Amino acid sequence: MKKIFLCLIALTFLLTGCGRSSEKDVVNDLDKKISKSKGYFLEGALEIVNDENIYTYRVEVSYKKDDQYKVSLVNTSNNHEQIILKNNDGVFV
Repeated sequence: MKKIFLCLIALTFLLTGCGRSSEKDVVNDLDKKISKSKGYFLEGALEIVNDENIYTYRVEVSYKKDDQYKVSLVNTSNNHEQIILKNNDGVFV
């Protein structure tokens, strides 16, 4: 009977975890990971509403440490692409 009781307690402990992280803890951990990273890549969608017109863009961002990045914006309706590039030589559009 004791073994079953101990197993239930151990199972309950494993399922509930040791504790929950607060929002501040999660944000602080994320900030630490971002500051240690050498770069990242993001993909997303951007929707711009201008009066009655809606413009949708596919966005890709590549970032490399020392503030070097490339941002690609592609209009989904006509496939027009615009690139913003920042490297050691300057910023180019």
